[in-house]
Amino acid sequence: MAERLNVSGRGSHRTNGAISFNTTDSKKGEPMKPNCRTALWFLVVTALGGSSLRAGAAEPAAGASPADRPYAVEYYYKAKWGYADEFLRLFRKNHLPVLRKEIEMGRMLQVTAAAPRYHATEDGRWDYRVTIVFRNAATANDGFDPETITKQLYPDQETFRREEQRRFEILLAHWDLPVKDVDLGR
Repeated sequence: MAERLNVSGRGSHRTNGAISFNTTDSKKGEPMKPNCRTALWFLVVTALGGSSLRAGAAEPAAGASPADRPYAVEYYYKAKWGYADEFLRLFRKNHLPVLRKEIEMGRMLQVTAAAPRYHATEDGRWDYRVTIVFRNAATANDGFDPETITKQLYPDQETFRREEQRRFEILLAHWDLPVKDVDLGR
């Protein structure tokens, strides 16, 4: 089953800093069963790059200049087999609070995470995709150092560093992908 994480600073997806994990797709609370409709939806979303799923936070304000438009980056994480849950636990514990602080600061507009519903080949496999929508491209690339935030949130820096080191030790791969929405109406 896929998990979705949504932390937003504004817009219709606002959760006031709360995290919502959705592992069910029906109103009855039962896991979604794969069917042809689901497979077709998956193919359409995959072909479109999922851009319409981010639209709530990534849509630019009317008349906004390109420099003022939200800027999305997708971060992919591929854990060693059997360690994806540990990675997610450490991400939630040590990295998500830092991202929440950056939302509070106005640097980021939204942080979402997704996990694939089905498996892929090993070379194309990833366990988690975290999408961060920054206020704009300049903010995403300004060299901000979150050390002040981490020292404030984690007074026991030795434990924090050890757990962050562990989070990256269990990864086989990690890549970052800036993305842009494509207008299919043109």
